[in-house]
Amino acid sequence: MQTPNKTLSMTQVLVCGGIIVTLSMGIRHGFGLWLQPITQAQGWTRETFAFAIAIQNLAWGLSGVFAGMLADRFGAFKVIFVGAILYALGLLGMAHAPTPMLFTLSAGVLIGMAQAGTTYAVVYGVIGRNVAANKRSWAMGIAAAAGSFGQFLMVPTEGFLIGRFGWQEALVILGAASLLMVPLSFWLREPGFSGQSAKAPRQQSIGQAFREAFKYPSFQLLMAGYFVCGFQVVFIGVHMPSYLKDKGLSPEVAGYALALIGLFNVFGTYIAGTLGQKLAKKNILAFIYFARAVVISVFLLAPLSPVSVYVFASLMGLLWLSTVPPTNSLVAQIFGVQHLSMLSGFVFFSHQIGSFMGVWLGGYLYDRTGSYDVVWMIAIALGVFAGLVNLPVKENAIHRPASAL
Repeated sequence: MQTPNKTLSMTQVLVCGGIIVTLSMGIRHGFGLWLQPITQAQGWTRETFAFAIAIQNLAWGLSGVFAGMLADRFGAFKVIFVGAILYALGLLGMAHAPTPMLFTLSAGVLIGMAQAGTTYAVVYGVIGRNVAANKRSWAMGIAAAAGSFGQFLMVPTEGFLIGRFGWQEALVILGAASLLMVPLSFWLREPGFSGQSAKAPRQQSIGQAFREAFKYPSFQLLMAGYFVCGFQVVFIGVHMPSYLKDKGLSPEVAGYALALIGLFNVFGTYIAGTLGQKLAKKNILAFIYFARAVVISVFLLAPLSPVSVYVFASLMGLLWLSTVPPTNSLVAQIFGVQHLSMLSGFVFFSHQIGSFMGVWLGGYLYDRTGSYDVVWMIAIALGVFAGLVNLPVKENAIHRPASAL
């Protein structure tokens, strides 16, 4: 067995982890393109589709906690391997589910569990353990940028596949593509993990790390801010195509808008990760949330046109997942990297509760009121709230008396 103090090379971690996140996040960012084809073909309401995606986000968040624990304990590559298989099965089930319940089980539960094992919490754990602290925020920015590039790459690709092959066949093709994450997972096998468990010395138990984090006010504030992040981005990502079509704009405008969000998110996440090496991360987060509230407000007040949509998408893209590197880097900075995947999973669970509320409320209130106006207002108010709660966060490493370990 290799000695536990060895690490993977930073290049290997970033390339393999980046491609995995590109595929996983890229596929899921395009799910909004299936809302109208599936509901029209199956005779379902928008709330039915939105509920399944809401369950997906909730399952992703809840499973992410356990995926993080398993990755910290047994190695990330095993979790990614299983996640890739679940992704393929979920997409196949999503294509052929005949009832809302089976659609929710496949698009919601299976894909949610798959995303937990193939996205940020698990990959960031590998980064935290294998990249030096002085480059960690930057490296996390690179990984987040990869997920953003996935959105830029995959959303137009998914639109093309739907138009060329139909919505069912497009999902099957994506299921096959998701299996590419299987061989990539083996390149993230960390030397500190044997076939059964991690052999590196463990200073804290899982229970100790859990209790310490949840008693710490700054951790609670980070979770509150991340709830808002999830609410905003998933509501916009899933419901904006239908919102624009309701306003008389063509589906191509929505596709281009989602692609622009992904493109500019590449720059936004990289910049946020780089600035996190130089500036207070809590201030970066507060700025992002305040800026989102302003951008959404201006978008709703301005006359709607393809140009205004593209400007909005570009600005939101800069702010889209730029919260991810500073948030996760702060968790590592405060608590260390031993239980980073698990703690990142808990923070992300809060994000996914917000995602559940954003996507479900979007469908629920649309079906009740005939518009998305109320949800847009909620998104603005929450942006102001998240900006305020991040300002008091304490960034220093937590002090642990010897008796607490």
